[in-house]
Amino acid sequence: EGEKGLQSIAVLLWSCWCAHGKYAHKLLNDLFTNYTSALRPVEDTNTILNVTLQVTLSQIIDMDERNQILTAYLWIRQVWVDAHLKWNKDDYDGLDTIRIPSSYVWRPDIVLYNNADDHFTGPMDTNVVIRHDGQIMWDSPAITKSSCKVDVSFFPFDAQQCRFTYGSWTYNGNQLDIQNAMESADLADLVENVEWEVLGMPAKRNIILYGCCADPYPDVTYTLKLKRRASFYVFNLLIPCVMISFLAPLGFYLPADSGEKVSLGVTVMLALTVFQLLVAEIMPPSENVPLIGKYYIATMTMITASTALTIFIMNIHHCGPDAKPVPKWAKKVILQYMARMCFVYEVGENCMSPQPEKQEPPLVKNTNCTMNGQTVTSEEREDMDQMMSPIGSIGKNPTNHYNREFSCCSQSNERQLLRNIEYIANCYRDQRATQKRTGEWKKVAKVLDRFFMWIFFIMVFFMSLLIMGKAI
Repeated sequence: EGEKGLQSIAVLLWSCWCAHGKYAHKLLNDLFTNYTSALRPVEDTNTILNVTLQVTLSQIIDMDERNQILTAYLWIRQVWVDAHLKWNKDDYDGLDTIRIPSSYVWRPDIVLYNNADDHFTGPMDTNVVIRHDGQIMWDSPAITKSSCKVDVSFFPFDAQQCRFTYGSWTYNGNQLDIQNAMESADLADLVENVEWEVLGMPAKRNIILYGCCADPYPDVTYTLKLKRRASFYVFNLLIPCVMISFLAPLGFYLPADSGEKVSLGVTVMLALTVFQLLVAEIMPPSENVPLIGKYYIATMTMITASTALTIFIMNIHHCGPDAKPVPKWAKKVILQYMARMCFVYEVGENCMSPQPEKQEPPLVKNTNCTMNGQTVTSEEREDMDQMMSPIGSIGKNPTNHYNREFSCCSQSNERQLLRNIEYIANCYRDQRATQKRTGEWKKVAKVLDRFFMWIFFIMVFFMSLLIMGKAI
């Protein structure tokens, strides 16, 4: 009995389907006997045909900032009433809707005004759904390429607004009126984009008067609000630049005798130039310089200034023996105040109270001297003086008498020896003065190095803080 019941239900459904198929075929023949898809489907030519537009954003495929083109996948629904496609459903066994190819019926020529596609491809030719009261609903997917004005002033923390303007190409507002079905596009089925976050897509109806025509042309404009996800650019462009920027002040910390101070600045400059070129390839060639580009330019300017200052300080460090003494104002300002501010002290000095400079002892008070690499005491020097003096020699040994020839020779040798000692003392004194003068200039260079290092560290810190603050 159960099998017989199932068979009877199947036969009933088959008969109903056959009945609906027969009536649908009859309805199609009746509707399109004298129908034409070339004319606007209204009973009175003065009647305005209303078309309701609804857009569903499915996916953002690509945003080409350089060419300013947005590629998106949309579902477009158009609803209108065709006065010539109505029927009484009771005459056709209760058949209230039919689905036929869209090419059979009249379709509004609603296009995307700001289309940027090379081939101008429109919606897909899908079927339309026709109700018994003449209402036609046409759902069609479309991959659109629309022009979008891109403002990269705050890249990579920028937000963009791209517009989709839909309207009739040939019918004016007195013939075809377009309305938006909802206040905004449908975002329920949106596929999340890895780079852009969709904030909304409100719709607005506009009536535009163009210069070519006197009649108004209504349109519906959807404004897609996007915000860039900046994580990719922060980790790949911004953080490496910040890290490289902090290397620039360290060039002042390198010893001047290392020979790598200028090389470090040039290397950092080349690294930032590479990142600048990467940003320039992405951005459109506009007058609006992106925020990260401004940061790169400011950092490169700072590195250029640091390299120039490094060269200037190296000239101060390598002052030769012919250099002038350090001016008094430089000793007071640089070697006293700035040295304490920058924590520059000599080896063995106290950080809070530097020791006073050591005074050079006078040569006359020296009790020892060096001759031929050996130290001679004061007693031995007196013995030598007495031996070289004829009076001393006679006093020591009155029994020995020197002749006059030996006395003259001894006095000549003594004068020669005194001249040699005086020459050596003057050379030693000049050498000490030169070393002291050179050491002072080296200390001036070291203090300037530390001073500019802290200044540039503060500049890099505040610049990085400013660029990171834009992200918050």
